Amino acid sequence: MDNLKTLLPSLPTSFSLSSLSLSPSSIIGLGALASLTTYWLVTRPRPTQPPCDLQAQSIPVQGDQSCRRSALLTDDNLLEFYYEDTKTVYDMFQRGLQIAGNGPCLGFRNPGEPYQWISYTEVAERAQVLGSGLLAKGCKPNPQQFVGIFAQNRPEWVIAELACYTFSMALVPLYDTLGLEAMVHILNLAEISMVICDKEDKAESLLKHKEKGVTPALSCLVLFNPFSAALLERGRKCGVEILQLSQIMVRNIILVLLCTVAHLNPLVLYCIVHSFSLLQVSMFCHGARVGFYQGDISLLMDDIKTLKPTFFPVVPRLLNRIYDKVSATHQRALLHYAVRRKQAELSSGVVRNNSVWDRLIFNKIQASLGGNLRFILTASAPISPTVLSFLRATLGCLIFEGYGQTECTAGCTFSMPGDWSAGHVGAPLPCAMVKLTDIPDMNYYAKNGEGEICIRGHSVFRGYLKDEERTGETLDADGWLHTGDVGQWLPNGTLRIVDRKKHIFKLSQGEYIAPEKIENVYTRCVPVLQVFVHGDSLQSYLIGVVVPDPEVFVDWAKERGIVGSYEELCQNPDVKKAVLEDMTAVGKEAGLKSFEQVKDLYLHPDMFSVSNGLLTPTLKSRRVDLRRVFSEQIARMYRKSSV
Repeated sequence: MDNLKTLLPSLPTSFSLSSLSLSPSSIIGLGALASLTTYWLVTRPRPTQPPCDLQAQSIPVQGDQSCRRSALLTDDNLLEFYYEDTKTVYDMFQRGLQIAGNGPCLGFRNPGEPYQWISYTEVAERAQVLGSGLLAKGCKPNPQQFVGIFAQNRPEWVIAELACYTFSMALVPLYDTLGLEAMVHILNLAEISMVICDKEDKAESLLKHKEKGVTPALSCLVLFNPFSAALLERGRKCGVEILQLSQIMVRNIILVLLCTVAHLNPLVLYCIVHSFSLLQVSMFCHGARVGFYQGDISLLMDDIKTLKPTFFPVVPRLLNRIYDKVSATHQRALLHYAVRRKQAELSSGVVRNNSVWDRLIFNKIQASLGGNLRFILTASAPISPTVLSFLRATLGCLIFEGYGQTECTAGCTFSMPGDWSAGHVGAPLPCAMVKLTDIPDMNYYAKNGEGEICIRGHSVFRGYLKDEERTGETLDADGWLHTGDVGQWLPNGTLRIVDRKKHIFKLSQGEYIAPEKIENVYTRCVPVLQVFVHGDSLQSYLIGVVVPDPEVFVDWAKERGIVGSYEELCQNPDVKKAVLEDMTAVGKEAGLKSFEQVKDLYLHPDMFSVSNGLLTPTLKSRRVDLRRVFSEQIARMYRKSSV
């Protein structure tokens, strides 16, 4: 009690607690206050403890400030294997099998039903049986044996992948969105005789290539789903055996071979596997369960709610849409006040989902993603710092940003636990060094902490399959992978992506333009879903093609007094003017120079997609095809402006 006097310095020195006359209710109140204070001190949120000094997240290599490695390393020797007994993809799954045993591994669901799970033990057994079946059909157990797979993501896809790795074979994913020329090129380059498919329509497209005589090596198709007698006959006529998956998975023909343990180095594969597929494999290493969507993108949110994931790898485009929806459906003043309060906690390193703001406002947002999220990883494209900070607050979970390429086995940098700042892609991972090199044409110099991002380390691939020329363009003599991206080292040792070396062009006045950088800025605009920025060396300014976001565009226009359907608004000159003003304002805020701002635009009602040939399978713009498709609109905009 005597210590309490120190908290009351304004009271007389003769004051004593015994002289106080307190009512029973006052005493109860003081007791309650003391209890609440004690409870808060015990349960108050504590910040995430970072694994290194957040002001020095990377270390210069041999004193070279432009070349840096992870601060998590004790010296310049890069990490090669995280676990010494885990050196291949096969080893990674076997480690997960030891951890999880008969626990759930691969999940799937039928419409309106809960998820069903295949155990690690069953997946391993099925992979062994399928791999043996592939050998029985003539496949060779070595890394030079390429097996194609032409299917949507589903449990059978992973089982087929593991079947190949179990017997040291290489898996080559195929996509119907690649187009005829690319599909034929891959099949012939890898001399693929066996392709595993999911549906009959994919098998038919492969048979069409065989019938034309452009894929002579193709001799066997294995389908997940049932197929018609007509397909079987069509295959027979062109010399392609067609089998049901169950026909090749016969357990009594399992071959006992010394080559069962995979020695396949995945870095020599044809470089078409997406980085998120590699991330999925790393989940198996720790015995995690992986759930697949039903295959219908319109049911994706229902699948997420049902699965209730704890870890969610996601592309920025989906996070942007969540941000737009949340911003449009809540009282903005209250929402932004709550976000600021949560962001204040973030700045001190606290990440949680049980604050009063979570209970009052954010719980419905969190429930829409299952309510169990602990980690989100965003990669594949830049994300706005505004969106990232906003979602870290509203979703109440750890959101990490990474950067890399398939050519360096997915990631080379990763944001550090405890660093919840935005506007960078983190520090180098322990497996890679990252350096910046001069780009004189774009006025980027390594001595200023800017330049092309180059990567070297154990995670960098050996080269493209049978393509020495392209390999030589990408890998230099010292083993550095040249990414084509432009980066900047920040004072705390993290990397910021600032530009793109490729796809640059000059305007007529001599100014260099990196359109992808500008497009990444414009996609932060609320009404903009997709944008293609175009320029010409004979022109002095930029123009753009914009696909408005159908989920927010109509309401956005209505707020500005313009009413109409989505298609009608795309043709409305007043709407176009409003969108252009919004883009210009966002561009100015992001620091775009005047010559980097588009001066005119065309509103297009249909999304750029892989199916219409305007996006690559990794959702990058096909710039040549975009210029061709919109050549008439581009010419019209330049003619109009020159009048």
